[in-house]
Amino acid sequence: MLFDRMENGRASISDAVHLEVITGLHGTTMPTVLAAACQAMVGGITTYETGDEVTAGLTIAGIVIAIVRLFEVIAFRRRLAQPLQLARAEAAIWERRYIVGTVATALVLGVFAARSIVLGDALCSVMAIGIGFGFGAGVVARLALRPFAALLDLVAIAAPAAIVTFMQPDLRHFGLGLLILMYVAASFEMVRLSFNASISQITLKRQFEQLARSDSMTGVSNRSVLATDLPLMLSAGLVAVHTLDLDRFKEANDRFGHPAGDALLKQVAARLKALAMQDDLLIRMGGDEFVLVQAAAADAEAMARRIVQSISAPYDVDGQVIELGVSVGVAVAPDDGRTAEALLSRSDKALYRAKQHRGGYVLARELRVAEAATTLAEGMAA
Repeated sequence: MLFDRMENGRASISDAVHLEVITGLHGTTMPTVLAAACQAMVGGITTYETGDEVTAGLTIAGIVIAIVRLFEVIAFRRRLAQPLQLARAEAAIWERRYIVGTVATALVLGVFAARSIVLGDALCSVMAIGIGFGFGAGVVARLALRPFAALLDLVAIAAPAAIVTFMQPDLRHFGLGLLILMYVAASFEMVRLSFNASISQITLKRQFEQLARSDSMTGVSNRSVLATDLPLMLSAGLVAVHTLDLDRFKEANDRFGHPAGDALLKQVAARLKALAMQDDLLIRMGGDEFVLVQAAAADAEAMARRIVQSISAPYDVDGQVIELGVSVGVAVAPDDGRTAEALLSRSDKALYRAKQHRGGYVLARELRVAEAATTLAEGMAA
C-alpha cells in the first residue's frame, strides 16, 4: 500500500516541485563527506589494529564512491545554473544517479560493519556499526519522499551485519542482529510517516500554486504567469503571442448585466481553451483582455484567423443570443522580438491597429513593413 501511494504521490507532484525535491537531494555534500571521513578514520584504525586487507579495500572503495558522488553533485549544480530549465525526464535521470550512489555507499558501509564484526574487535565493531546507524538516520531525513530508495539503503546497511551476527553461535551476536533489524524497522516506519506528511504538504503546496496562478472566474492562468512562463517558452523555441481584446463586450455587459458578462467571459475562455494546444499558454490579463501564447509559431496567422472566427460566433446566455467581436494583435519570435517585453509590446501595437480596423487580426510584421516603407519614403523625400 505504501509503495502504491508512493507512485500516486510522485505522479501528483508538479514538475516544479519534483525539481525542488531533486535539488534538495543535491543540496548538501556534508553527509557524503562526513560518511567518507568517518569510514576513512575507522577503516584506518581497524586496518592498523588488525592488519585486515578487506577492511582496507572497503575503506578505499567508500572514499572513491564518495568522490564520485561529490563530482555528481557539482555536475548537477552546474547543470542547474544553465539557462535551459531542467525537464522532468532529465531530472529523473539525475535522481536515479543520486540513488545509485547512495545505495552504493550504504552497501559498502554495511559490508564494512559486517567485516568489523567478523574480525572480533569490539571497539572497532562499535565504531563501524555506529557509522552505519548514523548514515541510516540521514537516509530517513533525506529520502523520505523516495521510500523505495530509503528501503534499499537501509537494507544495504543492515543486511550484511545482521547476516554475520546471526551466523555467530552466541546469544550476544544474536541480540545484536535483532537490534539491527529493529533499527531498520523503526527507521522505515519513520520514512513512512515522513512520506505521508510530506505528500500532504506537497499537495497543499500544489493547490496553492494553482490558486496563485489561476484566474478565479475563467479558470485559465492569470497575468502573473506571463512573467514566469513566457521567457521559458521563448528559451525553448519559436512562439507567437496573440493579444486579444473583446469588441462590444462593454455594451453587452451594460445591457444584460454583470452576471451575463461573467458568463460571456467564461464562454470566451472555454473557446480559447478549445483552440489552444497542450503546450500553449492561455492567460486572462483582466477585464475582457486575454493573451494566447502559441508554442508552435509556424501557423500563427492561421491561429489568429481561428480565434476571430471562434470568438465572433454568437453566444447563448440564459436564452439571450449575444454577439461579440474580437481584435487580435500577433507578434512572432524572433522576428518581432526576442524577449517577452518586446513581443508583448509589438503584439499590443498590432492589437491597437486591429481595434482601429474595428476587429479582426493584425500581424506585427505588417506594422514593421509599413514602418519601414514610411521611413524609406521620408528618406527619399528628404
